[in-house]
Amino acid sequence: MSKGRHRPEWHPATPPQDAVFASSVMDGVAGGHDGLPGQSSSGGSKPVARRRHLTVPDYVEGVRAGDRTILARAITLIESNAPGHLAQAQEVLQALLPYTGGALRVGITGVPGVGKSTFIEALGVMLCERGHHVAVLAVDPSSSVTRGSILGDKTRMEALSRHPNAYIRPSPTGGSLGGVTRKSRETMLVCEAAGFDVILVETVGVGQSETAVRGMVDFFLLLMLAGAGDELQGIKKGIMELADALVITKADGENRIRAMSAQADYNKALHYLAPATPGWKTRARICSAVTGEGIAEIWSEIERFREVTTASGVFQERRRQQTRDWLHALIEDYLRSRFFNHPAVKARLPEIEAAVVAGTLPVTAGAQALAQAFEEAANG
Repeated sequence: MSKGRHRPEWHPATPPQDAVFASSVMDGVAGGHDGLPGQSSSGGSKPVARRRHLTVPDYVEGVRAGDRTILARAITLIESNAPGHLAQAQEVLQALLPYTGGALRVGITGVPGVGKSTFIEALGVMLCERGHHVAVLAVDPSSSVTRGSILGDKTRMEALSRHPNAYIRPSPTGGSLGGVTRKSRETMLVCEAAGFDVILVETVGVGQSETAVRGMVDFFLLLMLAGAGDELQGIKKGIMELADALVITKADGENRIRAMSAQADYNKALHYLAPATPGWKTRARICSAVTGEGIAEIWSEIERFREVTTASGVFQERRRQQTRDWLHALIEDYLRSRFFNHPAVKARLPEIEAAVVAGTLPVTAGAQALAQAFEEAANG
């Protein structure tokens, strides 16, 4: 083959003389690209310097200064499940805590295909142009088979990702209920400490388990599609009881008439539901992220929500309740982890599981036996 082109590694050891390969391997760029070292046969290229280890003051100063690189590393530190990172992550959070709480937290959910990323980009760009600093926490579903996530939301928000006032952080769910990562709350605090005054949390959209999202944001926005059912169908969707606003998306072109019809249906359905927030009436609206219709009105609705609930005290009380719930949730996670990782439980669990599956031991009795083994070992 020509210089710089090589046969792929899977080619036969002794290919026929007239063999033609449809693919080939080319040498890499000599000078490097995208921050990667280039290929050089002389071996004279300089080694890539390793990232320096950051201390707690380094993280705090970098986040407060708006350094995007350090902000990303701080979030990675907090999201890490490595035992060695936990202590430092908590020190960083403790130091940043006085600078948190000033942002408006908005949760956005909807079924796949409703246009969440497109809507968030339209809303985010508008807010950035108005002088806001917007952080988007885009949560991608993790595969139950490979445990991996695509994390491709950033590629669907090209205009927003390029704006200097915006920051987009994709994260995997890791199997968490509600389509949010276990550390999403702490990630929000870091973004607030970095100076972002609007936090948009895009979730997977998995139905009634979105309670987890409702418990971490101030305003919960549900995106709907036209033609998804009449008002009676809407009542059966428990997630509507959690929403502070419903938005029928893609209200443009021929679909605009269907969207307006759906808006009327959902507004009728909302009459039968208790409000998600005391003193606030949930309404359905229409919008088009393509034409921009309705985007500004939705933000005005969110701002009015903050004014009304702040005046009534509901806004502050909800945040206090969310913090209490968060504390209890973390305690439950810790106790569950300690229980299942205890040697006494590990020793007896296979035997009890086998007995329960075989039908020779009631499930309740099996759970009590494990709990008793744990308590006896813990008490010495």
